[in-house]
Amino acid sequence: MAQVHCIALISLQGFLWMVAQAYGYGGWQSGHATFYGGSDASGTMGGACGYGNLYSQGYGTNTAALSTVLFNNGLSCGACYEMKCNDDPQWCLPGTVRVTATNFCPPNYALPNNNGGWCNPPLQHFDMAEPAYLKIAKYRSGIVPIVYRRVPCLRKGGIRFTINGHSYFNLVLITNVGGAGDVNGVWIKGSRTGWQAMSRNWGQNWQSNSYLNGQSLSFKVTTSDGRTTVSYNVAPSNWQFGQSFEGRQI
Repeated sequence: MAQVHCIALISLQGFLWMVAQAYGYGGWQSGHATFYGGSDASGTMGGACGYGNLYSQGYGTNTAALSTVLFNNGLSCGACYEMKCNDDPQWCLPGTVRVTATNFCPPNYALPNNNGGWCNPPLQHFDMAEPAYLKIAKYRSGIVPIVYRRVPCLRKGGIRFTINGHSYFNLVLITNVGGAGDVNGVWIKGSRTGWQAMSRNWGQNWQSNSYLNGQSLSFKVTTSDGRTTVSYNVAPSNWQFGQSFEGRQI
């Protein structure tokens, strides 16, 4: 049985390597990491990406808030990173951890970049959920140097579309996106309309000002690596605001 698990793990690692090479991931870069949110990561809920409850959305505690340069005004929401503590024997732990970008670490211009202004431009910094941070560094370290790289996101199930707002203001939260993870284009189609581009409102909330009540809804999603998936009639014609629907995965 142990041999079977080992073969499966090697196969998964090989698959991830092939995906990473195919879509241009990889390339370790230097940065720093701190942590926030408490031992249960409850303080990481909500956030600038709009995901709300990270537990129920499937992101769990392996999450991070990104500094200004990495957050890219919210376009990096949903992206996945692998990181490891680097060159600090006193505080580093062996191994790597994978996190999803779910929040923004705001700059603090009142403090210097090397003493409290960790998320100021142009620093590449991750303020990690505490449980994720403790997988690569000791609690008392406070801040550690890291190396990190973009990696493909692995998600269970399909992309989820949560429809909020009201008539003439459809605000759709897009979560659980695999592959690149970060969405940079969304289109919506009612059963009585053609495809219409949505505009990004904030985080991964995308809006349409069309009246789409009483129509089944289809969505087209494009991630930062150029891959596109189409989910036809994912929401039935009797959908209601506040409901979530699952479509195809990237």
